[in-house]
Amino acid sequence: MSNPAKDIRIGTMVSANNGDAAASIANIADHGFESFEPFFWQTTAGQDVAELGKRCRDAIGDRDITMSTIGMFGNPLETDALDIETLDGWKACIDNAHHFGATCVAGFTGRLRNRPLPESLPRFKEIWGDLAKRAADKGVRIAFENCAMDGNWQTGDWNIAHNPDAWEMMFNEVPDDNVGLEWEPCHQMVYLIDPMPQIRKWADKIFHVHGKDATIRHDVIREHGVFGKHPFVFMRTPGFGDSNWTDIISELRLAGYKGSIDIEGWHDPVYRDALEMTGQVHALNHLKTCRGGSFVDDLADYGGGDPSLEKN
Repeated sequence: MSNPAKDIRIGTMVSANNGDAAASIANIADHGFESFEPFFWQTTAGQDVAELGKRCRDAIGDRDITMSTIGMFGNPLETDALDIETLDGWKACIDNAHHFGATCVAGFTGRLRNRPLPESLPRFKEIWGDLAKRAADKGVRIAFENCAMDGNWQTGDWNIAHNPDAWEMMFNEVPDDNVGLEWEPCHQMVYLIDPMPQIRKWADKIFHVHGKDATIRHDVIREHGVFGKHPFVFMRTPGFGDSNWTDIISELRLAGYKGSIDIEGWHDPVYRDALEMTGQVHALNHLKTCRGGSFVDDLADYGGGDPSLEKN
């Protein structure tokens, strides 16, 4: 019997840069993660992506774990050597996503460095128009993370997909149905944008979700503003920030989203370093609870029957 709770799976990201994604998966899979997003930072470094996908699937074994999305993060719009490696990495990930069992490749759009955002659109159309067709031919969707990477409308190094006004422009340039968003609330909250209405408006373009949250210090904003010496926002692991994940997951379900929420760690100012996995496992269990996970999981184990009965 299928478990409807797992129409939305809760997982985490694992780095693939050093060839150890499979080992990382094997090391933490039994914590209860239901999905993984292996990801590359800027380059695949000559790795055999197909072989890596097979090793990751071997590491999962017979566990009920998926890899619906793999990541390739860098700037494929520029032409420095590492940027060209990023573009080649996108092509390799698109061509080999099926070896992971993935149907989506996610990352940054890229950007013409230090130029106002609209100036990147012609290059965006050139590169992503071709990649969208390449992906469609292989049954793959492309999802852009909504992370500014410290950029803004006027300048930046990595990504133009961080603002809903930019999304309007991007999807007008490349209107392909298989091009969308890797969305998370955190990246909107750090710019004081309310993330909730975006789910309803942009639901058909949300292909993958990152589990990352934020804590906004409204008292700091009232006293010092957003350009003072005191930080007014912190990126957080889910369960430690301001977001109501029950509402987020409910809105995703109402919008028809089926896929994964993969935790993006390594940002929390408290649960990091030696406490990284402590924070991630808390986030995993928190998100499962918000999803309705533990109780529904138990019902599935009972075959949908009376939970007072013993499990088989």
